Amino acid sequence: MKYKHKKILCVDDDPVNLQLLEAFLKPQGYEMIMATGGVEAIEALCATCVDVVLLDVMMPGMDGFEVCRYIKGDERLRHIPVIMITALTDKKERIKGIEAGAEEFLSKPFNFPEVLARVRMLIQMKELNDRLSFAYNDMVTLTAYGEELMHRFDPVSFDFQESIDEIMKQTLRKKTKDDARPEVFIVGIFNEKGNKWRWNIYKHTNGAIEAEPLPGGYEKLLDIPARGSSTASVLNAKDMDNPEIAAFLNEVRNVISHIDNVVSYVSGTLCIFAMNYGYDVSGYDAAVLNNFVVQSLFLNNLSTQVHETEDAFEYMVYSLARAAESNDEDTGNHILRVGRYSATIAEYLGMDTRFIQTIRLQATLHDVGKIHIPAEIIKKPGQLTTAEWKEMKQHSAYGAKIIGSHYRLSMAASIALTHHEKWDGSGYPGGLKGEQIPIEGAIVALADIYDALINPRVYKPAFDAAATYKILTEGDGRVMPRHFNPLVLEAFKKTAGRFEEIFEELKNN
Repeated sequence: MKYKHKKILCVDDDPVNLQLLEAFLKPQGYEMIMATGGVEAIEALCATCVDVVLLDVMMPGMDGFEVCRYIKGDERLRHIPVIMITALTDKKERIKGIEAGAEEFLSKPFNFPEVLARVRMLIQMKELNDRLSFAYNDMVTLTAYGEELMHRFDPVSFDFQESIDEIMKQTLRKKTKDDARPEVFIVGIFNEKGNKWRWNIYKHTNGAIEAEPLPGGYEKLLDIPARGSSTASVLNAKDMDNPEIAAFLNEVRNVISHIDNVVSYVSGTLCIFAMNYGYDVSGYDAAVLNNFVVQSLFLNNLSTQVHETEDAFEYMVYSLARAAESNDEDTGNHILRVGRYSATIAEYLGMDTRFIQTIRLQATLHDVGKIHIPAEIIKKPGQLTTAEWKEMKQHSAYGAKIIGSHYRLSMAASIALTHHEKWDGSGYPGGLKGEQIPIEGAIVALADIYDALINPRVYKPAFDAAATYKILTEGDGRVMPRHFNPLVLEAFKKTAGRFEEIFEELKNN
């Protein structure tokens, strides 16, 4: 077993003793740090990571007991094992050392094989404790991040790549002396839509953690398990010639100067390789990485299911809207255009993203109540009779009744009921006025009339964009500016060009 990079702090006021310890331990592969007093020792401990302290008891000023008590009383240092070196054989002095927190004792003159055995044993203990500590800290970080993520988790807007990016930033090593987390992550994500892998490397660049894209093809060098399965592995320096991963590691060495160790998770949709921990890795590290991965995959699967449900929901809404248009063949893409117009106004008014997305979809149901209106009334080319007009006006109430009271369709129900209300109170079915009209109804009211004007109907020819704009902003007797919410009308004036683009894009065939 190699002990390269392990640091031993030797504290003794006698330079001869320091020289003896260095002469014996340095050839064993240890990095030696020397201190001739308690204050100097504490300064060294605070400046660098130390794996074990060889501490003389009898020193002037701050003696070994006091230094040991300081080490064990400091949260940052208490995990460092202390071997007290003394010529004293008095049991009371040893008890005093135990009470100060020392893990071991050595007597002068030195028995160097004993010194080496005790140092090795305590370093092994520290390595195990460090691994547990690192794993615990990572689990605490994971739990905190998971709680935060669940608080802000939106399955509709969830982005798997962004989630992985955030996890990498949470677990990548920071530039501090006591951080032994991985220096580098290499991550591959399979994009099912594009049917290809996307690979990134995560590392510190110019003081910040950044993701850099890598060339494709790494997946060809790996034994990717069947869909639904995964494999995990832990590799230290002695394992790097493992034939299952050797080709992959050789390719990775083109972008990483060295690879000390690797913890990996490999599946048919996600591959993560954490590299260059500050210690030999073990199953603890694999378990931590696996927990991170499982959390993200769970949220991604949940998001995918929600997206599928949302797609089905949207399909149902559009189907219902199309059914309502079955008796009104000349309207063509009217429902789609009204949804797009409405979203344009909502965006200009500064509505939040959810409102904009909802009105784009649910505005298409504004005339769903026409399902209950006889086709001969809807398709009548001439002016409606009083009775026919009374029946036609019922479609608003019919629409709200068809849509019902489910919270997911509350905006659609409101739009269906109120999109013929007018700001001056002259609309129907409720004669609502001003702020009594919900904003979604006021928006769709203008969007619906715009499309009715610019689109040909059985009872009228189409107006061009300029004439439509003039009618809405100046009036023509039937349609007047006072019919519209002033904020909505102003938004239309500012976005009229976009309205024209939407109409051209979604013209009837």
